[in-house]
Amino acid sequence: MNIKWHEEHQEKMMVQEKMGVTYLTYPRFNRMKEYVHCFSTRLGGVSEGIYQSMNLSFTRGDKEEAVMENYRRLGAALGFAPEDIVTSNQTHTTNVRVVTDADRGCGVTKPRKFEDVDGMVTNIPGIVLATFYADCVPLYFIDPVHKAIGLSHSGWRGTAERMGRSTVEKMKQEYGSDPSMIYAAIGPSICQDCYEVSEDVILEFQKAFAKEHWSSLYYKKPDGKYQLDLWRANKIVLLETGILESHISMPNLCTCCNPDFLFSHRASHGKRGNLGAFLGIRS
Repeated sequence: MNIKWHEEHQEKMMVQEKMGVTYLTYPRFNRMKEYVHCFSTRLGGVSEGIYQSMNLSFTRGDKEEAVMENYRRLGAALGFAPEDIVTSNQTHTTNVRVVTDADRGCGVTKPRKFEDVDGMVTNIPGIVLATFYADCVPLYFIDPVHKAIGLSHSGWRGTAERMGRSTVEKMKQEYGSDPSMIYAAIGPSICQDCYEVSEDVILEFQKAFAKEHWSSLYYKKPDGKYQLDLWRANKIVLLETGILESHISMPNLCTCCNPDFLFSHRASHGKRGNLGAFLGIRS
């Protein structure tokens, strides 16, 4: 498959294939052997039609047994079970929940109980946090000092409202994390060239970010629409929290540029499944 990469980011995500499942990982996180992580692709599952083939959403109309088999296949490739995964009902908030052992399996093998939650943190080995995407921005956080992790979903609203900061603050509060020791990654999502927005969205970003950042965050086109850079915006948020630039891994892969490899809401006009970001502490 011909994958379109954004070459300006040096640490390219790795395309890996195991047991017939294709997924993406960050080289830096791969070197941290105590943790398991990935970002799924469309390849290696059993779903059909618009969900082909590794759809991880139970709520978009796919067959439940197909989605469960997709979880089994992905988990087998990465080394965890569906019973280890915890998910939430994402609604573009900046709400972050602490995940405990009692939450194990929620959203996959047990009913989902986290409502209006777009970020999760934990320090419990064996639990795997999962959030879902089809253009929005995944944010991964690892604190190797306190052995704690965070995983957050950041659409344009979450980015403007600083979901990255909310997640880091929760890790500081719960685990004593020092932002300068956290390693973070911004995951595959829609790139600036593909992300056209209207003026009302830009006005929210003008309120949220200092004027010195505006020229790097967006540009206006002759038709009055704008192209917005969510990758750059989230990097600014992470730097503001105190995470070191050398500790931030950037995406070099756009969901919308690669609709046969990754699900994209915009490219498919809403006819699609969901990708998953996964992050856990190994038992």
